[in-house]
Parts: sequence; structure tokens; C-alpha cells
Amino acid sequence: MTVFASYLIGLREGLEATLVVSVLIAFLVKSDRGDRLPHVWTGVAAATALSVGFGALLTFTAANLAYTSQELFEAIVSLLAVAFVTWMIFWMRRTARGLSGELRGRLSDALQLGSLAVVAMAFLAVVREGLETALLFFASVQGATTSPAPLAGITLGLLTSVAIGWGIYRSALRINLTTFFTWTGLLLILVAAGIFKYGVHDLQEAGVLPGLNAHAFDISAVLPADSWYGTLLAGTINVTPQPSVLEVAAWALYLVPTLLLFLLPQRGKRVPSSTSTASAA
Repeated sequence: MTVFASYLIGLREGLEATLVVSVLIAFLVKSDRGDRLPHVWTGVAAATALSVGFGALLTFTAANLAYTSQELFEAIVSLLAVAFVTWMIFWMRRTARGLSGELRGRLSDALQLGSLAVVAMAFLAVVREGLETALLFFASVQGATTSPAPLAGITLGLLTSVAIGWGIYRSALRINLTTFFTWTGLLLILVAAGIFKYGVHDLQEAGVLPGLNAHAFDISAVLPADSWYGTLLAGTINVTPQPSVLEVAAWALYLVPTLLLFLLPQRGKRVPSSTSTASAA
């Protein structure tokens, strides 16, 4: 089951994009610049369309490659996804508290330049999240069945993020963004470790790396691949009953140092706790 992993991706990435949009809209409304709202929505729509197109391109490309080339392509996409999500997790950990002020400053500058600058600003603010979502989603569902469950999971995650963002904008919800991004960051690190492991597996399938049949262990007796819990673990954090030695090494080499770095206390001045609670209104 990749539903949970897909849901987490949609929720985390979707909330980042939703918070960006809510901050931009709130700034324009409070500045009596509601006439610029269509420009923000134009930028958001363009970013969404590009992200969906990028995801479709990845799927189309993978489906039309020969077996070895497909495995190599999926491996490259998986490794890129791990790099992007790792950067995103640490970037948001540093900037969650000051995100609103930074966005308002950029939008204020864009308003001085004109309509196209506002469209471009909204587009650039959202498109990064959209492209990361498409890349990470594609990488996370590799090896899954053709079930619509992963798509349903990411859709529910995105809808949940929109609902939370709307609640924040209307001041109906107040959430501690630092806590939220810390916990989802920890879960995404586990997901990314699984994607990294799967990328190594694809490289072995493509013949780029050796040791495909050198299994580190075999726990298929207690973790059948066709059981509901085996499917759940494989779909969320890519725990499989017969991983190769290289897969296990890659999983551990990514997970352990990344978790340690993520859990280290942040340096710098302490920001008042009130700023860690999101309210875009």
C-alpha cells in the first residue's frame, strides 16, 4: 500500500504550496490590492499545469522505454527525488518560521514591477512544490501495482492541505508549523530512504550495480510479500523480505546520517514562539 506514502507527500508538499498562496492572498487583501488576485491565481494555475504535465511526461517516458532503459530511468528519477526531498526537508526546517515575512517582501517588490511580475512571483513560489510533488510521487510508486490507490492517496493529501490552508487563512485554525514540518519531515526521511533503496535496486536491475541476487537476509516467512502488512511496509518505507546487501547498505547510509542531522538542534537566535504558529490572515 502506497496510499500512506502518497498521502504524506500530497499533504506535506500541498500544505507548503497552500501556505504560500494563502500568504500572498492575505497580503493583497490587507493591502487593498484585491485587483491583483487574478494575477496570483494565473501564476498558481500555470504552475499546477506545468507540474501535472511534468508528472505525465515522467510516466509516458518510463512506459515507452525498453526494460533496461526503463529501470535506469526510474533509478535516476528516484535518486533525484531523494536529493530534492532531502533539500526541501532541511530548507523548510530552517525557513518555516520566517516564510510569511519573506513572501510578503517578495510580493511587495513584485507589485512595484507590474502584473507580469506578480504572475511570475506566484508561479515561481508554487511551481517548485509542484515539480517536487510530481517527481517524488512518481518515484514513490515505482514497483507498485496499477491500482489507483496511490493517486487517491496523493489527491486526499492535497485536498487535506487545501482545507488546512483555508482554515489558516480564515483564522479558523492555528497550527505550529515548526512541529508540523518536524514530524512530517521525519516521516518523509523514512519514505526517502525507501526511495533511495529502490533506486539502488533499479540500478542493479539495469546492470549498473552488481549484487542483485546477493541477499542480505530473507524474512519472507514472517513478512510475506503478498500479505497486507508486507504490502504496507513495502509501499510506505520500501521494506522488502529479500533485499540485497547493497540495498540495505544504501538504506542505512542515507537514513542514519540524515536523521542525525535533522534532529540536531538548530543554531541561531531563538524566535518568539508566537511566530511558529501559522496564521496567514
